[in-house]
Amino acid sequence: MSILVTGGAGFIGSQLLRTLSNLGEKIVCIDNLSYAGVKENIPDTIEHHQIDICDKDAVEYVFDKEKFDTVFHLAAESHVDNSINDCGPFLQTNIIGTVNLLQLALRYETDRFMHISTDEVFGSIEEGEFDEDSKYDPRNPYSASKAASDHFVKAFHNTYGLPVTITNCSNNYGPRQYVEKMIPTIIKSIIQGRPIPIYGDGQQIRDWIFVEDHCDALVEIWLRGKIGERYNIGGNCEIKNITLAMMIKDLMGKKDHPIEYVQDRPGHDLRYATSNHKITSEIGWAPVTDITNGLLKTILHYEDY
Repeated sequence: MSILVTGGAGFIGSQLLRTLSNLGEKIVCIDNLSYAGVKENIPDTIEHHQIDICDKDAVEYVFDKEKFDTVFHLAAESHVDNSINDCGPFLQTNIIGTVNLLQLALRYETDRFMHISTDEVFGSIEEGEFDEDSKYDPRNPYSASKAASDHFVKAFHNTYGLPVTITNCSNNYGPRQYVEKMIPTIIKSIIQGRPIPIYGDGQQIRDWIFVEDHCDALVEIWLRGKIGERYNIGGNCEIKNITLAMMIKDLMGKKDHPIEYVQDRPGHDLRYATSNHKITSEIGWAPVTDITNGLLKTILHYEDY
């Protein structure tokens, strides 16, 4: 079996490469090594092509060579603040790049197209949880581009019969996450002796999942999930942003480290909460890493890094 992972030099993609490596199949990685892609994240045993998924001819060369059985599509522009400043790269990578991959997967008769997306496509929720039937309500350019990519994936299944599965996951954390994200920013600020920046009043709530748990879920869905279906992947770990910052300060032995409240992000979603009911009842998966252990592993990584 030949498996393609797009975005394999990134945070989640590089962990998925490690998780898939245990299966003994041939794995190929495509990553253009943009600012958030680190070549050292890719295990030495994985074949890597430095290609932009927007370059359809270059990607087709790899498809024609490998005849992939499965595609795990993770390559994406993912930082909300960057999308607010300039949405152009998000339109190109997250929409055009995804369509390029869908067209090639259809042409080369790929057996499974695993599209890895985000719960941010559902917007903000005051009560309850997002489930697979939740209405899309993206509230920033990043989540709008991911929502569009989800719709194209579903359209290729409905129109052309491409065997796809879509996953929408809550906020990931763990080693090798790019430093612009929230948890690495908190850790880096403490290490460097700078105040921890917190948007607004810090009362925004996120559902956190350790990246290894997420990738385990992706493999389980690939092996046991249904074609044409969507699966939400949640961490069962809702925490206010300010509470998370306090936890990290405590774990790093820096309880008195200063926090600086900064101007809130435009259109900042207040709360995310993602239901695991479908994946648990149909597949039997549930997250296993508690937030304290996951944060300790993450902190140790960045202290070494």
